[in-house]
Amino acid sequence: MPNLLLKRSLVCPRDSLIENILQFQKYEFMDLPLDSAERTVRKLFIAGAGQMGSGIAQVAATSGIDVTLFDVRQQSVQSALEKMRWSLGKLHSKGIVAEPADTIMSRVHSVSELDDAADAEIVIEAVSEVASVKRDLFSRLDAICPPTVLFASNTSAIPISHLAQATTREDRFCGMHFFNPVPMLQLVEVVRGRFTSDETIRVAMSLARQMGKEPVLVRRDMTGFIVNRVLGAAIGEAMRLIESGLADAADIDKAMRLGCAWKMGPLETADLAGLDVVLHMYEAMQQSEPNPVLSPPESLKQLVAEGRLGRKSGAGFYEHAKSVPRA
Repeated sequence: MPNLLLKRSLVCPRDSLIENILQFQKYEFMDLPLDSAERTVRKLFIAGAGQMGSGIAQVAATSGIDVTLFDVRQQSVQSALEKMRWSLGKLHSKGIVAEPADTIMSRVHSVSELDDAADAEIVIEAVSEVASVKRDLFSRLDAICPPTVLFASNTSAIPISHLAQATTREDRFCGMHFFNPVPMLQLVEVVRGRFTSDETIRVAMSLARQMGKEPVLVRRDMTGFIVNRVLGAAIGEAMRLIESGLADAADIDKAMRLGCAWKMGPLETADLAGLDVVLHMYEAMQQSEPNPVLSPPESLKQLVAEGRLGRKSGAGFYEHAKSVPRA
């Protein structure tokens, strides 16, 4: 069965379910063979050398792509390169990655200036989850890169159309939301903005597969996309259950693992992602679409204010100097 893609975006205000269904039926569909005419990308520019940016760079370089990794903070770049080399060494020793770490790392080039983006085929942004920061970066990149360069954002929640408006290439702008840890998780949400062209979607889907990932198409530019709208509701409810005194973190996570066959409970997942990242996700969704189900719980705000950000800080809902309680 051919893939179906809307000829027009379904970006619209919050409507009732029936109104959305009726509107959806009015749109004309077209066959879009997203699995055909694969395009091989050879040069990729990644803006942001944090946990997500370095993970995307590692996976891209492993797939044979020449990667330019940008960050204004040289310390962040050096830390990212060291972690990538260590990770690739472990994966190679286990037979998961065929090439040795040195060979793969030879395809990664670090820079501290945006000018190198001009030579890329695709730019993937992976900076902090703050819309103003992302829009400023894309505006600067737009002035540097030729019109043919495709832009993608790794945002986990911010509407793609809002970010694309900072550029003159809204048709060549999409979301490519990878998941942490990038080398291990296979999903990429490819998000269609209001003016994203069919060709841009084809290229992004093809790039995800080239990197060994499984893309899913988000057909409507709704804040939070697929995973974070579903997971955000679950994580938020789990936090509120703790606040109510119904259960503690360990038992909530245990219940979801044993009762629903989740590999990780919602609070373990939040600690892994980073509680500051989770808070930014909720804040981004609230700015675009106020929704009590997706509002940040008070316990989350308090933990972030205390610097308890999850695994990366050593403590969150769990103390990570100790093993996370398991069933």
